[in-house]
Amino acid sequence: MNVLLDNFALFREGFWGTVKLTTLSSLAALVLGVVIAAFRVSPVPPLRHFGATWVLLFRNTPLTLLFWFAVLCLPRLGLAGWSFFQLAILALSTYTSAFICEAVRSGINTVPLGQAEAARSIGMTFIQTLRLIVLPQATRTALPTISSLLIALTRNSAIAGGFSVFELFSVQATLHEQGYNVFATFIWIAAAYMILALVIGTLFRVLENRLAVAR
Repeated sequence: MNVLLDNFALFREGFWGTVKLTTLSSLAALVLGVVIAAFRVSPVPPLRHFGATWVLLFRNTPLTLLFWFAVLCLPRLGLAGWSFFQLAILALSTYTSAFICEAVRSGINTVPLGQAEAARSIGMTFIQTLRLIVLPQATRTALPTISSLLIALTRNSAIAGGFSVFELFSVQATLHEQGYNVFATFIWIAAAYMILALVIGTLFRVLENRLAVAR
């Protein structure tokens, strides 16, 4: 307890850093994942190929390697003005978007094909069919998987601490240098990650229940 009380401001700063990193990365990953999923089921071959390549590339590349590329290579390719925090969001969101894409695509595949055909028969475009008919139903199926992916993103955000982004895991390194007990520090950091995971899980359970009632 002394570790937490003596360094409460440091823990608070690290916790807030993880919250910001997780929130912004999650929002970006959700948007990217849905867009790439739409590409994957698009009737336009180039879009389907782009979506498949995106998933193949980012789902099979280690996240640490993506961080190295974002921090060391992208600034030399024209992103020199980006902060380490912004580059961390880019790495986390692109990596997670590939998994969210597949979760959404799996949900899309559970929607009966006849509904899309009926929508097209009354003159709806592919985008209208996807937005108004398919995605609302696919979301119900994909929500549990997306919840798990965003909880995993929260844990993965710890990698950002090794790339000059101050977040929860960075607190451990700072306190270790000051001579505090490593085990006690890890317990409080693990508790903070557990809190974030419980919050995300609870929010998605509430959302699932609301959508289930609407159905």
